[in-house]
Amino acid sequence: MKIRTRLTLIYLFNTILILLTFSFFVYHSEKTNREKEFFILLEKEAYSRARIFFNKQIIPEIQQQFYHNNRKFIPDAKVAIYKTDLQLIYHDTVKSDVLKEHKLMLKNFYEGVENYSVEDGRQLVGVRYNVGDKNYIVTAIAYDEYGLNKLRYLKENIIKYFLISIVFILVVGHYFSDSAFALIREIIKDVKNISASNLHSRLKVKKSKDELFELTQTFNKMLDRLEDSFMAQKHFVANTSHELRTPLTRLSGELEIALQKKRKKKEYVTVLQVLFNDTQKLIRLTNSLLSLAKVSGDNSELSFGAVRIDEVLLDVQYQVQQKNEAYQVCISFEKEMENECEVMVYGNEELLQIAFLNIVENSCKFSPDRKAEVTISKTLQGIELCFSDKGIGIAQEDLKAVFTPFYRGNNRYFAEGSGIGLALTQKIIKLHKGAIKVDSQLQIGTIFTITMPWTYKV
Repeated sequence: MKIRTRLTLIYLFNTILILLTFSFFVYHSEKTNREKEFFILLEKEAYSRARIFFNKQIIPEIQQQFYHNNRKFIPDAKVAIYKTDLQLIYHDTVKSDVLKEHKLMLKNFYEGVENYSVEDGRQLVGVRYNVGDKNYIVTAIAYDEYGLNKLRYLKENIIKYFLISIVFILVVGHYFSDSAFALIREIIKDVKNISASNLHSRLKVKKSKDELFELTQTFNKMLDRLEDSFMAQKHFVANTSHELRTPLTRLSGELEIALQKKRKKKEYVTVLQVLFNDTQKLIRLTNSLLSLAKVSGDNSELSFGAVRIDEVLLDVQYQVQQKNEAYQVCISFEKEMENECEVMVYGNEELLQIAFLNIVENSCKFSPDRKAEVTISKTLQGIELCFSDKGIGIAQEDLKAVFTPFYRGNNRYFAEGSGIGLALTQKIIKLHKGAIKVDSQLQIGTIFTITMPWTYKV
C-alpha cells in the first residue's frame, strides 16, 4: 500500500472516530435530556391531577371526561391515585388498571424513588401527595411520542450526515494527500533520471524550508559524495593502471634489450639487478594497493586488540634502519608515562605499523639529514604522536591533496614514490577512531600529528 493511500485511510479513520464519538455524545445527551424533561412533565401532570381530584371531589366518570377534555400538560397521560395501603382509589381508566404497578414499585414511590422507565417505551413517574394528615401515592404514565419522534429524526440525520461526511472526507483527504505527495512524485521522477552517466545532475531545491527541502538537500549531498566516490574510483583505476604499467614496461624493455644480443656476465648481472629493483618496487606498490583495499572495504575480518604504541614505533624504527642504514629514527616521550595504559590503544598492530612506517620513511626520504623524530605525548582523551623532520617541506597548494591516493606534489622530483602511502595512513588512522593533520613549511620541515583514543580510561 502506498503511503499516500495509507495516510488517506488513517485520516479517514481518525475523522470517523471523532465523528462517531461526537455523534454518540450528542445523541446520548439529547436522549437523556428528553427523558428528564418528560419525567418533569409527568410529575407536574401527576400533581395537577391530584389537586383536581382532591379539591373538586368529582365522581370518577366525570373525572374521566374532564381528563379527556382538559389535558393540561401531556396528551394521553394516564394518572392513578393510591392510598398508603396500596388500594387504588382513582384511575383515568375506570375498568382496568393499565399501569399494572406492583406493590414494590408503589412502595418505592412512597419512599421517594420517583422515576421508572417502562419496557414498552412509556415513562412512569410516582410521587407522594399529602392531603391534610393523609398521604397518597400518585402515578402518571405516558408515551413521549413527540420526543421519541424528535430523537428518531435526530438519529436519522446523524446517520445520513455521517455517511455524507465520510464521502466528503475521503474525497478531501485524497485530494490533500495527492497534493502533498506531488512534490515527492516529482523527486522520485528526478531521481529515476539520475544514473552513473549523469551523476552531476541534482534535484531541484524548493524555497519552502520544510521536510521535503531537507530531504532534497540531503539527497543532493549524497549525490555529491557519490560523484566524488565515482571520480575517485575512476582516478584510482587510471592511476593504478599507470603505476603498474610503468614498472612492467620497464621490465619488458630491460628484458627486450638484454635479449637482443649476447652479453658478458657482468652486463647480465647489471640487468638482473635493475629487474630486481623494479620488481621490488612493483611488489611494494602491490602491497600498498592491497593494504588500501583492505582498510577501504569490509573491516569485520580485521582483528583488533590492545596495542602498545611505543612497541609499534620501536618495530618501525628497526625496520626503517634495517632497510636503509642512512636513515635515523629518534623516539622520545614528552613526559614520563605513569603506567602502560597511557601508551595503549585499541587497534590492529600490523596496520598501525604500516601507517607509521609510511610517515617515517617519507620523513627520512625527503630530509637532507635522513632523520625523523617521533615524540609521544598524552592528551585529555588519548595519545598524541608527533612525526617531524627538517626536510624540503610541502607546498601550501599541495597540503590539501596530500592524503589523496596517487597524488604527488612538487616533491616528486626529489624522491621516488607511488602516492599511496599517506592516503593509506589516513584511512588506517580513521579506522582506529583517530585523526591526522599535517603542517609544513618549504625548506623548513614537515610535522604530522596523530591523535588516537586510549584503550582504557586513564
